[in-house]
Amino acid sequence: MTITTKKIDWGSFVQKALNGERLSLEEGLQILHAEEDQMLPMLNASFRVRHHFFAKKVKLNMIFNAKSGACQEDCGYCSQSKVSDAPVKTYSLLDKETLVAGAKEALARKASTYCIVTSGRSPSEKEINEIVEAVREISETLPLKICTSLGILNEARARQLKEAGVARYNHNLNTHEDNYKNITSTHTYNDRVLTVESIKSIGISPCSGCIVGLGESDEQIVEMAYALRDLDADSIPVNFLHPVEGTPLGNYESPKPYKALKVLALMRFINPSKEIRISGGREKSLRHLQPLALYAANSVFVGDYLTTAGQEVNKDYEMIEDLGFEIE
Repeated sequence: MTITTKKIDWGSFVQKALNGERLSLEEGLQILHAEEDQMLPMLNASFRVRHHFFAKKVKLNMIFNAKSGACQEDCGYCSQSKVSDAPVKTYSLLDKETLVAGAKEALARKASTYCIVTSGRSPSEKEINEIVEAVREISETLPLKICTSLGILNEARARQLKEAGVARYNHNLNTHEDNYKNITSTHTYNDRVLTVESIKSIGISPCSGCIVGLGESDEQIVEMAYALRDLDADSIPVNFLHPVEGTPLGNYESPKPYKALKVLALMRFINPSKEIRISGGREKSLRHLQPLALYAANSVFVGDYLTTAGQEVNKDYEMIEDLGFEIE
């Protein structure tokens, strides 16, 4: 589909978003195909929507790699998967004291959400019990929202986490349903949807997002935004592929800065009231345009990711301050 974008009524996009109306596929593609002279008007429009719901607040999140490597899933983008030859640290679940220390570090970095992440398809009963003990201590002693990302989860284990104090659970859709077979074969797109629905059913806040740059089409990017809207994810982390040598997708290219900004604006217009988080790969894809991304997004990870380095925390603080924004 070819879209002409020389004259775009960005005000109509704002009104649709504020009225809760869903953009059409054609309108979504107008955003992704917008020409360079439309970039600032597009960001201004997305900021009007962002400001309506979040003013100038920026939410900080910190991710903690609690169990690393040796994953038996074959996700082509992941350096921890069984099909990766990338050199990554491999260790079993860290002890409770280390997980609690990570929470204290999150607080020191001014993060309001602490996300405990483990590699693997799903946690064992022993791992769940150990994570529950750590979460219980953190929730009783520190003013943090606790998020966990432990893979595919059933309702019984989700209830254990909720009772311990987990407020949010992350399980990304990652890519478009039709592109899923090109990324992994050891689980399905529907497995991920069912996990998110399971944690929603017991009252845990759902966090689910995507990775842009996995070979999906622009139409599929728009439809991913629709899927996250339909899933009613409260928090939407938007990752940009950071190709890692030794993985099947190591020769792919990261999305370019303008493309990344357009995707974030698209997510804001289609999911106007949701937390849109600039996530993994932001430093590589957005480069010097990182500050502009916060005109659409209202949330960001601070510190390192699972196996790749993030921007220095002080630079994130400076970026937020220089924009005239404030940490939530």
